[in-house]
Amino acid sequence: MPRGTRSRPPAHTPARSEISEQTTLGATYVRALMRSQLRAGLGALGALALLVGTLPVLFTLSRAESGPLAWVALGLAAYPVMWLIARWYVTRAERNEADFTGLVMDPAEAPSVRRQAG
Repeated sequence: MPRGTRSRPPAHTPARSEISEQTTLGATYVRALMRSQLRAGLGALGALALLVGTLPVLFTLSRAESGPLAWVALGLAAYPVMWLIARWYVTRAERNEADFTGLVMDPAEAPSVRRQAG
């Protein structure tokens, strides 16, 4: 390479320009992000439906034996599980967005954030 000439990185990465120009490839990138977010949302919704759906069965079974068990399950056990489902969903959504951002950002512009294992 001759002196004084430098290879300059492109102003836009191909993925970013594909998205901003609304090409078919750019639409595919955005659709992939939306599908991964939808998959995470449906997974969280399914887990929540399973949790809430089993409560009437628990109430029916516990009504014959002891009434307070149903209230303990509803008041103490359900909320931590809902919190865990929500925490999983937020973590998954942030990971999807970080992966997408990593795909479309220029490596020189990307913030140096270490991803936690998990």
